[in-house]
This record gives sequence, C-alpha cells and structure tokens, in this order.
Amino acid sequence: MKQAWPELPRPEEWQESYVTLHMWLQIAGKIRLMLSPWQNHSWGVAMYVTPRGLTTSPIPCGNLVFEIGFDFIAHRLRVTASDGQAGEFALQPMSVAAFHHQLFALLDALGIEARIHGRPVEVVEAIPFADDDVHAGYDADAVRRVHAALLQADRVFRRFREGFVGKMSPVHFFWGAFDLAATRFSGRTAPLHPGGAPNCADWVMQEAYSHELASAGFWPGAGLGEAAFYAYAWPEPAGYAEARIRPDAAYYHGELREYLLPYEAVRSARDPDAVLLEFLESSYALAADLGGWDRAALERPVPSRLRH
Repeated sequence: MKQAWPELPRPEEWQESYVTLHMWLQIAGKIRLMLSPWQNHSWGVAMYVTPRGLTTSPIPCGNLVFEIGFDFIAHRLRVTASDGQAGEFALQPMSVAAFHHQLFALLDALGIEARIHGRPVEVVEAIPFADDDVHAGYDADAVRRVHAALLQADRVFRRFREGFVGKMSPVHFFWGAFDLAATRFSGRTAPLHPGGAPNCADWVMQEAYSHELASAGFWPGAGLGEAAFYAYAWPEPAGYAEARIRPDAAYYHGELREYLLPYEAVRSARDPDAVLLEFLESSYALAADLGGWDRAALERPVPSRLRH
C-alpha cells in the first residue's frame, strides 16, 4: 500500500519536542562517534532512517557489536547486542538528563562500556546532557509524522543516487543539525572551509568540506519557519545565487546560501516524488555546470535491466 506524504506539524507546535529529541539523538550519535572507526566527512557518525524510526547501525565495542534504535511507531528506545542481549525503555516526555541516565544505565546493564563528550554540538544553547532538565517534550504524534516524512524523503533521495558513479555519500541522517543529507563530489579538493558552526570545532567542518561538493537534504526541524528541502554547493560557484532552478517553488535563501524547496510544496503536489527529484537534479546540475564538473565521467544512465 502506497504511503502518503504526511502533513507535518507547524514548527511552533512541536518546538519543545524537536529540541528534546534533537538532544536525545545527539547522545546516541555521540556513542557511535566514540566507538566506531572514523570515516571521511564524518560519515561514520551518521544515523539511518528505518521503517520504524532511526538507527545508529551496528556499533563495535571490543568483540561485541550493538545497535541503538529509535522506534517512532511504538515509541521505544531499543539497544540490541550481538551476544543476544537486548533492552529498551519508553520514549515519552522526559528531560534530556533523564534520557541520558536511562540510556547509559541500559548500556551498563548490557555490559557495554561507552563514554561521550557530554555537551551538544551545532547548537547555540549547549547545556550538558546530564544537566539538561530544561528540555523534556515528546509529542508522539508529531514525531511519528516527522518520521513518516523522513521515510518518504529517504526513499526519493535513494533514487537520486542512481546514475552518479562518482564519489557520493550514503543517504544519512546527521544528528548534529537534525537533517537528512546526500552529497555528490566532483573529485577535486576544495578551499579550506572557515568553520564557524556553534559549539563545533572548525576542523570538523573543514574535514566535511575538504572536497568540492553539491549537497542536498531535508530539514524537518523547528526554527526555520517551515520544513524544507535544501541544496547548496561548496565552494559556491560564480552565478550560483542568481540562477533559477526547478521547480518554481524553489528559491535561494541569501542568509543560508542555500536553495530551499518548502516541504509543503512537495507534499501538496500531484506527484511529490517527481517534484522532489526535479529539485534534486536541477540543483545538482546548476552546481556541476557552473563549477565545471566533468559530468561525462561522473554520470551514466541506469541500466534498463534494473528497471524490470
């Protein structure tokens, strides 16, 4: 049965839940960061969309392998380990500090030793997790709808990966900024990025943007004014901001230096998949053409046999 693109809550309707969930995801993501082998562009710290929520994917811990999963349908946090052990607790209104305590208590009970840098990143208000009794919201219906939107976006972004044979990231969820992302690379190195993300070391951004890229993603969070798809290039080529891309609802945001496409313009379209793919392909083509990418070497048609 085909699932519809869900109507999302207005930002003000789930602001507190968004901030709280953002911090919960950062705690789990930092556990993966501390225990997993490093991958270029921080790809080894990201999470992935699942049919029921988000997952860290398998995390090594000595000879043990475990996974932290957020189930946004049953609203449970689950930890499963390769030795057969598992544990879980309910996702419900609770403070960031309480979530931090419950998760590490569960890991301890399963014999998993994990330590993290206990302060959030990429946010201005960086209250240490263990001390954050301020943020404690969890609107289960809002979270369920946001997950349903992430599922649809993830599905279309995976189609966008077709036909590009150059270096490209997985479709993954970055808990630092609370966004789904997919990035294509030209193969050339890029100028040193200035950094500047709040409460984040400059070297992290410099590593992420070490090579010329065209990135696209989906940001469902509160704060921007509305959920939106985005696209940008690094370094931004001359003429990029003044160009027009498709569809007509897309526009260039001068402060963010990104093209944005409101989520609602996709959801309400007759063919949401086609509208989103048009935005992804159009924004990539603009960055690649203005940036002088070798598109003939980086792209090829998808074999027709894969369409049957």
